[in-house]
This record gives sequence, structure tokens and C-alpha cells, in this order.
Amino acid sequence: MRSRKPYLLRHALGFTLIEVVVTLGILGILVSAVMPLAEVTVQRTRELELRRALRTLRIAIDQYKEDFDLAVKNKNIIPEADQTGYPVSLDALVQGADWQGLYAFPRKYLRRLPEDPFDDGQGWGLRGYRDAPDSTSWDGKDIYDVYSKSDRIALDGTAYNSW
Repeated sequence: MRSRKPYLLRHALGFTLIEVVVTLGILGILVSAVMPLAEVTVQRTRELELRRALRTLRIAIDQYKEDFDLAVKNKNIIPEADQTGYPVSLDALVQGADWQGLYAFPRKYLRRLPEDPFDDGQGWGLRGYRDAPDSTSWDGKDIYDVYSKSDRIALDGTAYNSW
């Protein structure tokens, strides 16, 4: 019986070359299956960030327009003939607007401008009130809508710049 114990202990201390190769093969297969899923998850997260940023900007633009219309209705401000009531820049949403007594303070619509997660240094695309709904050029007079300038395609097959 004493002769068996050293034999069992010798084999129990390490792995054979075949066991190591099989284990590494299984790990390789698992990693190759997980990597594409991780990439899709990252892209899906960035898409959610883009949707949230667009929604935030569009709500702020609409709130700005509502306050403009209310200030005109209450005769707090007198609009110019060609003024639509939409902000002239995205910075106006952060800096705020003084509606001449509509609020006790200049109302700010955003704390900061959200960033486009697919931005390649291009910034947000802007459309004015007079621009066509799918226009990629901006008239520079007001901001009616924003869009991503990215040419990439989303997971659902649509272009980000069409959102």
C-alpha cells in the first residue's frame, strides 16, 4: 500500500500536456464567441447615448420655443419680423435666455451640451426652421432640429444621421 501513495501523488500534482491543450482550445473558442458580443454591446450602448442626446437637445429646443411664444403672448418681448422663436445657437440653450420678466432669472435649458458618441470631430448637424426636413445644410438663422453627422450605420440598418 505504501508504494501506491507516491505514485498517486506524483500524478495529482500537475496536468498533462493534453489536458492543457484541450483547456486552452476550449478557452479560445469561448473568447472568439464572446468578442463579437462585446463589440455589439459597446455599439448598442453608444446608440442609446446618441438617442438620449438627441432627445435632450430636441426637448430643450422645444422648451425654448414654448417660452419664446409665451413671452410674445404675454407681451414681455416684441419679436422681429423674421424671428421664429427657435434658438440661434446651441450655446443659447446653455447660456439661457432672458424673457423680460417671464421668469425672475434668465432661464437655462441645458447644463451642458451633450456630445455625439459617434462624433468624429464634426459636431452636431443643425437644421433651421426654413430648412427641408432632411436637409444637411443649415441656413444659420435658427435651430429647429439637430442630427448626428456620422456616416456610420446603426445595428438596425439605419444611418445615424437619419435619426
